[in-house]
Amino acid sequence: MDLAPILNQVGMLWYFIPAFVIITLLKSAWFKGVFGEFIVNLSAKLLLDKRKYHLIKNITLPTEDGSTQIDHIIVSEYGIFVVETKNMKGWIFGGLNQKIWTQKIYKYSGKFQNPLHQNYKHTKVLEALLELNKSQVFSVIVFVGDSEFKTKMPENVTHGSGYIKFIKSKTQSVLTKSEVKEIVSRIEAGRLTPSFKTNREHIKHIKAIAKKK
Repeated sequence: MDLAPILNQVGMLWYFIPAFVIITLLKSAWFKGVFGEFIVNLSAKLLLDKRKYHLIKNITLPTEDGSTQIDHIIVSEYGIFVVETKNMKGWIFGGLNQKIWTQKIYKYSGKFQNPLHQNYKHTKVLEALLELNKSQVFSVIVFVGDSEFKTKMPENVTHGSGYIKFIKSKTQSVLTKSEVKEIVSRIEAGRLTPSFKTNREHIKHIKAIAKKK
């Protein structure tokens, strides 16, 4: 029996497996989330003055009913910016007071929670944790990926590095330099240690909330 054809087919199979794994990984929600965070991180590092703006990434904070996870917090004299990242493609339809927004890709139409409502809890947790008022904490939504807004969005709902423009539009000091330093320290002290266990517990908490709805 000639084994050469069989071995050739096995060899070709092993050749395609890595490509399949890579394609699957690129399409996964995990990779989209990581890529979105990378874009936000890179924009902040390149376009914001590190002496004035302090970036804190991937923060899980304890709450009365479990925990809440924040993609990015940027602390400055001009306020605290709570950044929620959405990696989506297609046409995006939504409004400030709409509970559900719509994503359209050709004939496909999907629904997702208004990210402003989602980020509202994050801002409130920070306000309570740091004893601040709403004039000092700003919600920012960043869409990354091949998406296009098809309805007029609030100024704090942005695309790509556009969130930097919103942050820089705040030019009135609402915190002192010493307060900024203290806030950064308090967030770092109050956050849960980043780990797989922290993420797992947070996801478990989110699923429990979903079941109640």
